[in-house]
This record gives sequence, C-alpha cells and structure tokens, in this order.
Amino acid sequence: MALRIAVDLVFFTGRKGGTESYARGMFPALADHEDLRFVGIGNRELDANPPSWFPGEIVALPVSGENRAAWAAAVALAVAPRARGIRADVLHCPSNFGPAVRLLPTVVTVHDVLAVRHPEWVPGGRARGVQTLIRSTVRAATRIITDSHASAADVHRLLGRPMSDIDVIHLGVEPIDPLDHGAAPAARPYLLAGGNRMPHKNFERLLEAWTLIPAPERPRLVITGSHGEDPLLPTVRRLGLEDDVDLLGWVSAEELSALYHGASAYVFPTLFEGFGLPVLEAMARGCPVLGSDIPVLREVGGEDMAYVDATDATAIAAAVRRLVRDPEAQSAMAAAGRKRAATFTWQRTADATADVYRRLVSQR
Repeated sequence: MALRIAVDLVFFTGRKGGTESYARGMFPALADHEDLRFVGIGNRELDANPPSWFPGEIVALPVSGENRAAWAAAVALAVAPRARGIRADVLHCPSNFGPAVRLLPTVVTVHDVLAVRHPEWVPGGRARGVQTLIRSTVRAATRIITDSHASAADVHRLLGRPMSDIDVIHLGVEPIDPLDHGAAPAARPYLLAGGNRMPHKNFERLLEAWTLIPAPERPRLVITGSHGEDPLLPTVRRLGLEDDVDLLGWVSAEELSALYHGASAYVFPTLFEGFGLPVLEAMARGCPVLGSDIPVLREVGGEDMAYVDATDATAIAAAVRRLVRDPEAQSAMAAAGRKRAATFTWQRTADATADVYRRLVSQR
C-alpha cells in the first residue's frame, strides 16, 4: 500500500527564494517513487493556481502565503490537524518551520537557524518570534533534515537535537545544456551577485570593495533579488557607483540564466548560509564562483570555486581584480564547476528524502 505524505505548502508564494527553489526542485523528482502519494496543504494562492510541479492534489487552508504571521500560525497550529484529518502517514514541512505539537510522524527540513545563531541579522524585530517557532519545531519534529553538515551542527549545538535525529541531504540543481551559451559576451566585463537584502548577505561590504578597484579596470556589478525599491540604492549613490552597479531587482529564470552566462564570475560574499544554492546554480551554468571562505561553502563548492575573506573589502577587491584579469582561470573554474554541480541532483535529494519517509513509517 502506498504511503500518504502530506506536505506543508502554506508558505509558498513563488517569491521566497531558496526555500521555494527546494520545493520546486525536489518534489517533482519524488514523483518517481510509486510507493508514495502526495497531498499538499496549501494556501489561498495555491488553491486558486495549483502548482504544476507538485506531484499530487492541493487541499487549502484559508490563509494567504503573503501574510507572514498567518502562515506561520497555520504551520504551527493547523497543518498537523489537517494532515491527520486526511489520514497522512507522514507530514513533511519543507520550510524551516513545523507544528508546535506532534500529531503524526513529522519531518521538518531546517535550512538554517539564522535567527538563533545571529538574531542581530534578522530584520523587523522578528528574531524572537522566529526563535520561538524554530525551537518548538525542532522539539516536536520526529526527524530533522538539514541541507548541510554545517546546518546539522548548528541544530545540534544550538537547539540540542541529537545528531542521530538529523539527516543531512544536500540540495540539487537543474542540469543545464552545456551547448546553451546564453547571451553574447558583454562589452564591459561584469560580475553577478544576488539574494535578499538581509544583512548577512553582505552587499554593503561588496559595494565598498567595488570602490577599491581602480576605475579603469572596474567591472560592472549586477545585483538581482530585491522586490520594489532596492534598499541598496542609497549606498550605491553614496559611494558614487551609479555607473558601475546595476540593481535589477527580481528577474525571471530566463533573464537570470542569461546573466549567469554573460558574467565573468558570480560573487557570493555571504556571511552565513544553510547551504548556498547560488553556488551550484552558477556552477551548473559554467559561471566561475568567488565566495566567502566559510565552512558551508567549502562543503558545497569544494576546490572548484575561489574563496575570499568576505569581512575584508580590500581582500574582496583584490580577488575580483585577479579573477577578471585571468580568462584562463575563469575557463578552468567554469569547467570544474560544471562537473561538480552535476553531482548535486534533485533526484538524489528526492531519493534520500523518500528513504526518510519510509524509515519514519517503519519505526512507528
């Protein structure tokens, strides 16, 4: 008899970055497991427009995924009763948060514990509320999945969950046709960066580094990922970088792919990550990566990307200058990165996750 897997999708809006990339990448690959049947517990938006990538039906809760407080409360209090009501064997919550009380075998993917480790980087006074949610989630879950060994260590050290209760399952990346070269080379070299504008993404220091590159050899910097008026704009103007920095906001997948293909490198100066999916996304597209020298990026990028102390603007500027001046290094990194990215597949992520579901049921 097939196992019935309920999946919390109340959070999903299509505008939340890496957590949603995880859902869109992994759940289609889970469709290959014929012993699993999926039901998504969604929100009003998904009820109106069921996602084509999800391998099952959607049952909706009367909340909006755009309302942070409403969906957080629904995940904590309403998702598990609904999962039990539809006679699910397992509930999977893939977005960091889960039920406050366990009503059925529950697995939660904890992508990171930023609010616990660095509450000073959580904007809007939300750190304490997020801490409360993540602590209750980790306490109530039957098992925890993390994207990396670094995140597993954080869950164990900061939240007290035994390592034996945690499964480390790396994320995947969509394979890219190596013959798809995208846009023509740019007249002026540029580096690409992206992400939300939370403090740990470290864009302020990246912009400071750009001022330290002599103007005649300064590449353009293209930054994606913001909604509405970009909060980086005042810094760009204050530093006099209007002619050197393009703030493109939220771009389509097609636009982003073309940007990766035309860039001399992808620069990722983050100070904290649960995994670092942009590293793989850039590598898969043959784009060299220059990133922060932190353990989680070493776990993802291995020896196939360049590293820099991202707390040091002078070091970032020097690393950018070296990479832009060295087309041979760019080519070698692009080839090595493609090979590395090919080992991180969503099917591999899905297969390991399916094994977690099966173990939960067999142990029950």
